[in-house]
Amino acid sequence: MTSTVSDSVLLTREGAVAAITLNRPDRLNALDLAMWHRLGEVLGEIEADRSLRAVRLQGAGSAFAAGADLAEFARTRATTADAEAYGRVMVAALHKLRDLPLPTVAMIRGACVGAGLEIAIMCDLRIAAEGSRFGVPIQKVGVVMPWPELGDLIDTVGRATALEILLEGRLFDAAEAAAKGLVTRVVPPERLEAELAECLRRLTEGSPHSHRMHKRMARRLADPRPLSAEERREAYAAVESADYHEGLAAFVEKRKPGFRGE
Repeated sequence: MTSTVSDSVLLTREGAVAAITLNRPDRLNALDLAMWHRLGEVLGEIEADRSLRAVRLQGAGSAFAAGADLAEFARTRATTADAEAYGRVMVAALHKLRDLPLPTVAMIRGACVGAGLEIAIMCDLRIAAEGSRFGVPIQKVGVVMPWPELGDLIDTVGRATALEILLEGRLFDAAEAAAKGLVTRVVPPERLEAELAECLRRLTEGSPHSHRMHKRMARRLADPRPLSAEERREAYAAVESADYHEGLAAFVEKRKPGFRGE
């Protein structure tokens, strides 16, 4: 196991899994501008590492992330130009997480609020402990969610639920978050680590080529443009991939496949 460490974001590699930890437990992992910059850098490192098969994202201490660090807003978001510059860094990190070719899983305990919730919904899967709390209470401080982030929230839960979350600004529990589509599944706190380990095992044992294609195709279907003939053919062309041939051979030979992601 090797690690790359900064003050507020940790990247740890354990075999084929990269673990990202938001690491400001004294602030419930509230994100400041430096953290957004560092998160983008860490995601770039992960994207460049072809040996990885999955990513887990978690918060240090008792919370996933309690939102943005409002204490720095008077300095970093004082003007329209400041807010736009901040937003570019934030959205770049969020969308880099969303568009990673690897499967991503958020492990959620405690507060998953505001910017923390925005990070979580960029992950493909979100496993939460009972007792976790969710919401986007930015109306209480007059913050407006910018277009790209609002679009991501609407893509996740739909327009009506997104507006409910933003207009009421209330916090709600993990069961309600699951009912709204914000969470993949909810487990008892003592089962959270084991459930995540099982999830990551299933992900890393699957075909990287299949994972990569499914993520890209799902993202493409959010684009209203009609699919081209070449795009339609692309999924069927998977039968010519090395992973496909290895998977079929392993099935026939009753052995575990050795996928290479090709």
